[in-house]
Amino acid sequence: MFASIDDITVNYEEDGRTLVSETGKVILSRGAWTTILFRYREWRPESDDYGPDKYVIARYRKAGGEYRRQSKFTISSADQARKIVEALQGWIDN
Repeated sequence: MFASIDDITVNYEEDGRTLVSETGKVILSRGAWTTILFRYREWRPESDDYGPDKYVIARYRKAGGEYRRQSKFTISSADQARKIVEALQGWIDN
């Protein structure tokens, strides 16, 4: 998988075509367990273009010198992302 946290990506290629294109990455925590927030777009062959932004929070565990994904939560739309931000901001402010 990945030897370093900084090498971790959601980019994915198949047959020379980038099907998942990472457009942003924020490392939320580092260590043997690391959490990363990614922004990405998926290739849509029907429109010959990339779709809207999507987001995923992924958790990685280091074992045997490599980081492997253990879990993920996909935020499927900007609207869902806004609702998560609003909920968190409300909890943090109180």
